[in-house]
Amino acid sequence: MRLTRKGPDNGAGRPISLALQGGGAHGAFQWGLLDRLLEYGELDIQSISAASAGAMNAVALVSGMLEGGAEGARAKLESFWRAVSQGGSGGMFGDNLMTRFATDWFTSNPVSSYLQTLTPTVSPYDFNPLNLNPLRDILRDQIDFKAIREQTHVDLFIAATAVRTSQTKLFHSAELTPEHILASACLPDVFQAVEIDGTAYWDGGYLANPPIWPLVDCKPRDILLLLLNPIVSKTTPRSSGDIMDRLNEISFNASLLAELRTLATVHDLIDRGLLKPASGYMRLRFHMISADKPLHDLKLASKANTDWSFLQELKKRGRTAADAWLKQDLPLVGEASSVDLGKTFL
Repeated sequence: MRLTRKGPDNGAGRPISLALQGGGAHGAFQWGLLDRLLEYGELDIQSISAASAGAMNAVALVSGMLEGGAEGARAKLESFWRAVSQGGSGGMFGDNLMTRFATDWFTSNPVSSYLQTLTPTVSPYDFNPLNLNPLRDILRDQIDFKAIREQTHVDLFIAATAVRTSQTKLFHSAELTPEHILASACLPDVFQAVEIDGTAYWDGGYLANPPIWPLVDCKPRDILLLLLNPIVSKTTPRSSGDIMDRLNEISFNASLLAELRTLATVHDLIDRGLLKPASGYMRLRFHMISADKPLHDLKLASKANTDWSFLQELKKRGRTAADAWLKQDLPLVGEASSVDLGKTFL
């Protein structure tokens, strides 16, 4: 059964903050989530925290929203991901079944495991001395950063990792440029560190994927997590490829899980009366669309797959997952959490 929007058509809705996780090309799954939520139209997105691919979706959403509301945001997200596909291997080779077969064969071949061990020994400062990054032009062409800096409706918090200090840096709406998004999405084995005001940055997902703490002080009391890395695995990996896949998922979930465990502890202390309202602590309502089932079958290598048909498949999965969430959990927004942090993360 297809859901139709229940709320008013005047742009009002349930206030909410979004937390957008990073995960390479799997960000197209998040695109599908956002596309369906925007189409349904019952949420008033007032703040967004994001890292890496989530940061790309965040600025595309806000830029599009400024141009044409929810439909403008949907159109901008589609335009952005199409540009990503055209600028990557998928765009250059098209929907080539032979290329896709060759890629699947290579990643499952034992030789690829050996070659993967050699990759970290080659620095992007050596194989990419000109520091070419096709995403830079895509961001400049697709996103109106000036409009984002001047708008006041959506608070943006974009995470990057300071290379030399091991600290998370948050970039805010009023300062955002393409370089800040490149910093948030800078994988150090692929691109040179992004220098901003004399500081070198790597992918924000290493320390905050996505950051939750800046949303605590935002007006909405509801936070919706849109995840790209499965938290739960049904099996124990045994092949080298599967082990690397699972390590990647665990590593890029670690910072988020640590934050959620802390918040679960705070909620528990509030419930037990050990933290009083006068102390400034209050409960937040959490909601989540996880990647556990929708993306459980995808390998690590697929995070680099920008083939348009693959991105479209991820979008479709995202819309399906969003539909399920709308049916089950949307009525709780503004009323109660649909995720029990204590049971899930403690």
